[in-house]
Order: sequence, then C-alpha cells, then structure tokens
Amino acid sequence: MASTIAYLVHDLGDAAVARRVEALQAGGAEVTLAGFHRRTAPAAVSGAPALALGRSHDARLGQRALLVLRTLLVPGRLRSMVRRADIVIARNLEMLAIAAALARPGQALVYECLDIHRKMVSGGVAGRILRFIERRLLDRTARVIVSSPAFERDYFRAVQRWRGPIELVENKVGSLPEAPTSGAGTADGPWVIGWFGMLRCRRSLEILAALAARSDGRVRVLVAGIPSPDIFPDFAAEIARAPFVEYAGPYRPSDLPRLYGRVHFAWCIDYFEEGLNSRWLLPNRLYESLAHGAVPVALAGVETGRWLAVAGVGLRLAEGEAIGAALGALTPESYAALADAARTVPPGRIAFSAADHRHLVRQLETLVR
Repeated sequence: MASTIAYLVHDLGDAAVARRVEALQAGGAEVTLAGFHRRTAPAAVSGAPALALGRSHDARLGQRALLVLRTLLVPGRLRSMVRRADIVIARNLEMLAIAAALARPGQALVYECLDIHRKMVSGGVAGRILRFIERRLLDRTARVIVSSPAFERDYFRAVQRWRGPIELVENKVGSLPEAPTSGAGTADGPWVIGWFGMLRCRRSLEILAALAARSDGRVRVLVAGIPSPDIFPDFAAEIARAPFVEYAGPYRPSDLPRLYGRVHFAWCIDYFEEGLNSRWLLPNRLYESLAHGAVPVALAGVETGRWLAVAGVGLRLAEGEAIGAALGALTPESYAALADAARTVPPGRIAFSAADHRHLVRQLETLVR
C-alpha cells in the first residue's frame, strides 16, 4: 500500500510545490496538500487535492503569523487531513509550527527548508526568538530536507546545532528536454542574457539594465517570470525605461525551451539576501539553464559558484558588475567552449531520475513507526 503524505506548504501556487508533489507521487506516495496561497487557490496541485488555508502576501511575516494563528485556532478539516497521513512534510517554518501542533503523538514530521529568511540569522531579539522557536520545533522533527549543502553546513549544523538527519534534495529539473535549446543561434549577433524565475533582486535588474544600456545593443537582456510587488511596485514601467531589456511576462514550464532558445547565458546571481540566503542557495534556474544548454552566470564565492566550479562549467564572476568585462573578453571560440561544457554536464547532476524519487520516498517511509 502506498504511503500517505500530508504536504503543508506556504504557497499552493508555487511551481516548486507542484514539482515536489510530482516527485513524491513518482516515488510511490499518495499526496494531499494544504497551504496558503498568493493568488487564486487551486483545487488540486498536480492531481493532488489541495486545501486552501487563506491568502498570504510575499515578505509580510506579520500577516503570515496571523494566518498561522488563525489556522491553529480553527483548524477545521486540516487536523483530520494531517492525522490521517503516515508522514507530514512541512515546507517552511510556519507550516512546521502548524504541523507540530496538529499532528498526532509520534507521527513522522519532516521539515522542508529551501530558504533561510534573513530574520532567522539576525542578531536582534526577533532573530533569537525565531531561532528558539525553530529549535523547539526541530526537537519534534524526524528529518530535514534542504536543497543546498550550505543550508546544512552553515545553518542547521553551525547555527542551530541540530544533529538530526538531513536529506539533500537539490532543485533539479524533473526531466531533460530532448535536445538543448539554448544558444540564440550563434555568437555572431548580440549576447543575450536570460533572467528567469522569481524576480526579487533589484541589484540584478540594475546591473543588467546598465550593461544593456551602455552596450548599445551588443548585449540584450530577456526577463521572464513573476516580479515581487514589494521589490518592484511597477516592474513593467521599469523595464520600459531600460533599452535593450525585454520582459516576456510570467511563463509556464512548457515555455522554457522557447525562452532558453533565445539566450546565450542564464543569470544565476541573486543579491536579494546578500551574504545570507543568497550565498547559500542553489537556485532552480541553475539546473534549468544547464538542462537547456545555457551558460550559467554566477558569483564565484557563493554556493552556486562552487557547484559550477566542481562541475567545470559556467561563467564565474567576483561581482555581478564584472559581467560586462567578461562578455567583452569572449570570442566565438571561447563562448563555444563554455556552451559545449554546459551541454555535457552529466544528466544526473541536473535532472531527477525515477530512482531519485523512489529513494526519497523510501527514506521518508523509514520514519514511520
């Protein structure tokens, strides 16, 4: 009989949530979801029924805390959904608090932590309180899932001093396209840099827009995804003022071959939480870009840069502002070498296999008493 997993998430509409649901299903688990939502609440995610708990907003911890409190005071159908499951996976700290409060005694709880919010490592009172709460919840947790080894090494082990089991599940793609699509034709025309995904880094936009403007068309930038309204209140207007920068709007996974087919390079630099989460994470766009044959651009001194260095691929910079000089030094031959390296990364480093999904579910099943 398939194991049942209750998956509690921060945003039912997050594409990464859908990917995790599909991975768990592919591993043989039966999944039900509950969570908050930023936009319209879906009735199901990748075929798994979804229970909406209320609308939340990006970067508003106070509002999310009130939603958590309301959910705990009036859990409704959520309590029975959680308690019927063999395993509960909580994505992010607020969902772990809900899971721990509603779970039955001894039920297996798994904490999925794919971002470390800046408040979690602040030296102020709020940071100390949040870390204390997390440590207490970790005492009730059977396993932690992280997407980057730096989250384990530099946060859970070094900061929280947790010694429990941690499972590394990188943000790999679900499958590889039949053939790499990137390259924007040849290196004869302008260099094209793609910045895709969750758009929340103002410094990245400033660097790319300034580069495109001063290059006078020799470098172009293609942007696609969902901008954070808290960071970019009028993103469309900002793009309209930036010469040689195009915004293609939100996209679906099926649009990725077309988008990557227009670019030479993928911008994998993020200064959103500089020195903290941005230093530790391995973003989904790293794996997506390599899956489609684009050359990733990353900072050499962060976890993404270290990943690329080990793989022997990518354009690794000391600072994002160095991108102009790096492109200026490229020849068609040196770009071809970078592109060839990007296309020859072993598939297992950038895409999940059926065995990976089965392994994850089997590891979770060992937690069931």
